[in-house]
Amino acid sequence: MTEATSHSSARPQAAASYTPRRQHQSQFLTLRGLRHHVLSWGDASLVTPDRPPLVLLHGWMDVGASFQFVVDALAEDRLVMAMDWRGFGLSDCSGADSYWFPDYLGDLDALLKAISPDQAVDLLGHSMGGNVVMAYAGVRPQRIRRLINLEGFGLPDAAPELAPDRLIQWLDELQAPPQLKPYASLAEVAARLMKTNPRLAADKAAWLAPHWAREVSTAQGNASGSEWQILGDPAHKLTNPTLYRRAEVVACWERIAAPTLWVEGKNTQVLRWFGDRFPRDDFEQRIAVVKQLRRVVLDEAGHMLHHDQPEALAQALEDFLR
Repeated sequence: MTEATSHSSARPQAAASYTPRRQHQSQFLTLRGLRHHVLSWGDASLVTPDRPPLVLLHGWMDVGASFQFVVDALAEDRLVMAMDWRGFGLSDCSGADSYWFPDYLGDLDALLKAISPDQAVDLLGHSMGGNVVMAYAGVRPQRIRRLINLEGFGLPDAAPELAPDRLIQWLDELQAPPQLKPYASLAEVAARLMKTNPRLAADKAAWLAPHWAREVSTAQGNASGSEWQILGDPAHKLTNPTLYRRAEVVACWERIAAPTLWVEGKNTQVLRWFGDRFPRDDFEQRIAVVKQLRRVVLDEAGHMLHHDQPEALAQALEDFLR
């Protein structure tokens, strides 16, 4: 890694980039009228009745390429696919000024119909993606052979009396749409990734940066210039005017039929973000309704456990998916 100068104003310097062990292929599928980016490792020749496609779904403000390190750590080859959710990565934005949770379920349903119409898949989701796959597995149980939830804890239950103020907040935010901060270089994008997750190694951050952002020209007249913009629709940052209803979520989780693996990092801070609004006991009551549940806690890992401990996570996945 190139060392930065000691001056506080110096820009971050580019680090040597991670070298993938397994190369991915990109394709684009039109799902529900939007062009979705899908990454694939391996091919259909690796699919068997006991080893269906393993489908990976990322979290909020992330991309499908985020799973590269876990895929590389798998001991055996298999067909693995990861989709960029609408409005993230190289997938189309929704075209609207807000995003809605049921649309993710619809996009996932369309994806599985396109890539594995006649065979149940092994399905994994991280964070927001974990919440999507849990809901989906409850309403489409026949489409899932094995289910993995990486820290998709859910959200605090929202009391009905919060609805008016939530709607007011959403309406106000529509008048001043959010923006995402641009970055001067890929090295600055990588530095941002490591600031968000201090456990992320510099070489992995350098590899992720061009998958997480794209260069956009800022040239005006004869003056050249460019900046790096995050591959996420700023509309994702809007307040959700729809209240999160715990009872509805649990009703879906109760109908999950597939054996389910819950994985969390020992050092995760997710529930602490919510404080008293979402105590651990509340989550334990929710997850207890899943009938066939196995649990794994990864040491030296936080919320981005697929970045922090890809080898340990890969081992847990392969043990579960056998």
